[in-house]
Amino acid sequence: MKRIAIISTLVILFITTKSLAQTNSIKVLNINELNNAIKNCKAGDQIIMANGVWKDVEIKFYGKGTKENPITLTAETIGKVTIEGISNLKIGGSNLIVNGLYFKNGYTPSKNVIQFKIDNKIADNCTVTQCVIEGFTQPDRDVSDHWVEFWGRHNELSHCYLTGKSNFGPTIMVRLEGNENIYNYHHITNNHFGPRPRKGGPHGETIQLGDSGTSMTPSYTLVSNNFFERCNGEIEVISNKSNFNEYRNNVFFESEGSLVLRHGNYCTIDGNVFIGNDNSTNIGGIRVINTGHWITNNYFYKIKGKEFRSALAVMNGIPKSPLNRYNQVTDVVVAYNSFIDCKSPWQFSVGSNVSQSDVLPATEIRSARPERVVVANNLIYNEVADVNPIVNYDKVDGVTFKNNIINNENKSEVKPEGLITKAVTVSKKSKALFVSNENISDVYSGFYFETITKDLFGNARTPNSNNVGAIVNPVKENAVLIDKTKFGTHWFNPNNVVKPKTINVSTSEALITALKEANAHDVISLKKGTYKLNSSVVINKAVSIVSASKNRKPELIFSSENTAFEMHPNGNLTLENIVLTGNKTQNTFTTLDKYMSKAYDLFINNVEIKNFKSVLEVSKGSFADTVSVANSSIKNCERGFMLNKETNDGGDYNAEFVIIKNTTFDNIQEVVLDYYRGGYDESTIGGNLILKNNTFTNSGKAEKDSILIKNRGIVNVEFSKNTFKNNPVKLIAILWGEKGQEPGENTIVNSGKIEVVQNLELKLMY
Repeated sequence: MKRIAIISTLVILFITTKSLAQTNSIKVLNINELNNAIKNCKAGDQIIMANGVWKDVEIKFYGKGTKENPITLTAETIGKVTIEGISNLKIGGSNLIVNGLYFKNGYTPSKNVIQFKIDNKIADNCTVTQCVIEGFTQPDRDVSDHWVEFWGRHNELSHCYLTGKSNFGPTIMVRLEGNENIYNYHHITNNHFGPRPRKGGPHGETIQLGDSGTSMTPSYTLVSNNFFERCNGEIEVISNKSNFNEYRNNVFFESEGSLVLRHGNYCTIDGNVFIGNDNSTNIGGIRVINTGHWITNNYFYKIKGKEFRSALAVMNGIPKSPLNRYNQVTDVVVAYNSFIDCKSPWQFSVGSNVSQSDVLPATEIRSARPERVVVANNLIYNEVADVNPIVNYDKVDGVTFKNNIINNENKSEVKPEGLITKAVTVSKKSKALFVSNENISDVYSGFYFETITKDLFGNARTPNSNNVGAIVNPVKENAVLIDKTKFGTHWFNPNNVVKPKTINVSTSEALITALKEANAHDVISLKKGTYKLNSSVVINKAVSIVSASKNRKPELIFSSENTAFEMHPNGNLTLENIVLTGNKTQNTFTTLDKYMSKAYDLFINNVEIKNFKSVLEVSKGSFADTVSVANSSIKNCERGFMLNKETNDGGDYNAEFVIIKNTTFDNIQEVVLDYYRGGYDESTIGGNLILKNNTFTNSGKAEKDSILIKNRGIVNVEFSKNTFKNNPVKLIAILWGEKGQEPGENTIVNSGKIEVVQNLELKLMY
């Protein structure tokens, strides 16, 4: 036996030595050396990119490694190799690993930043890990790309951090064209998807698995243990468009959208966490379309959205739907989920639109109700009673409710026997984590329910130890909903914050210098006086210009040719307690004509704006997250806020939030506000307009359409407590009745009328 042990040890040493001998570390200093190393690499090689900036490089990493001896492309020091400029990475071959690269300060010249494919050479069993893609977005927001595009089979994106994509196209795309790309079993795991800004139009998903044309093909992709932090690109954070995918143990934190089973069938959504707040109705949960899905062990906290963004949205379908529209929901199981402090969490027949049949073709009418849907063993708990937990937009005759528990009376129109009021109590275990104090083990055992063997935390569900909702007691003392150590890289810190400073200014020259030298979020404080500016002020970072004294407004007088303030990508301007004066030849604020790659913001408070052309003039492709005007005066201008350049009727628009409160408009010659969204699209918030407590006088006399305020196609509009006097127009505004828009307590004197159109006819996009 001793001799056998010695021989076994020698064999292991021989194999280990042989394996180590195959490893060859090759350090490369530039793209030529890198290309040469890739050309000659073999299984077990490690290609090491030297620390520093690699600019304008298109890397094609190919080769044939083995499972035991992969070929690795890695940074000399993880995080110290930055890929910048016009650059990308393509991977082709088998058993390749990319490790520790940092993409920033640039964009891809192709359709992808990282692609698991080189021309016709696809990747199999390849991994990208510990990489960062930060703000690597196209200069033109209308140009489409994907930051990571999967082809082939058994590929993996893990422990990466991706943030800041603002242009057209999903961040992650799984392609399924061709037999070599189906049954792919890709893994997207343990990544941190940092904030994706609002896009102001469709095609802003964070992950999309397949497309309409390949939506009936089997993918088997696993998306697990990822952190989606404020992914606000559009209504679909994840867009499932293929079959047999699994979504497990992900955290969706304050993301303005949902995990959407848009196309495809037989998906599993298990053990995910959806966290909202009390401030937003745009944060969603799970939206269900198609057949055969199992939705189990998910935890929803403070999801306040409705319809498409409700915690659980089960849609109506289109009879005999084409691939790119909405198939009927059938044979879906929703079991063992917890809904804590959510608003009307269960919404059925979402998207029912029979009432719009006069403006939509029959092929767009969603009239096919859900069938053979089982909703069982779920928990609804509200600290403050929610008496309307179920919202129905059609009959709910195809849904079976079994043994669901709610802690208050259900006064919804739908009152199934299977939603039982019970005096459940809960305890707070950690931030946002509330667990029922006692197990309710008398659960419904439906077909195949015996396969639901674990809860949210992986605890066993047994006949003797079970509970309604996502969690079975007892829960570990240190249980948390978000364990940030699981997500993203081990080296990149996305939360570095520089403390802002205040810069005191008293002259025009000092103001110009301060604007150039200020860091992001600095405050420029102006002493009382007059500041004459003969050139445009560039705003390309977050900066505030305020009065040093609230009672004494400094005046900025502009003689610049085109605009007072030129808004650039990432420009975030706050103006407070100042006067802006033009000479009627320039705009107050103007975006760049092109290359507005990222959003800008504009906050105006207690500001007087006078003698300009347009107050705000934007370009196609530009996008403001927020334009806010409060407590201000705008007078003697040709036009007001012109957010009207997205006229392709593709669902795009120029600003997400337009908020105008407690402001006076006097002697505006043409339109005061033109805020436009065209196209029949439901993939976005759809724009938000708040127009409240304002006064409009002597405006609109030169407006050719004789409309004072234009808000065509904007979905969310609050229009109340405004005063309109002596505005020579036919219409003050046209509101969209089907979206719940109505005028509220406005005073109108000699100013036309406010018209409500119930169904607004829009151009079909599909």
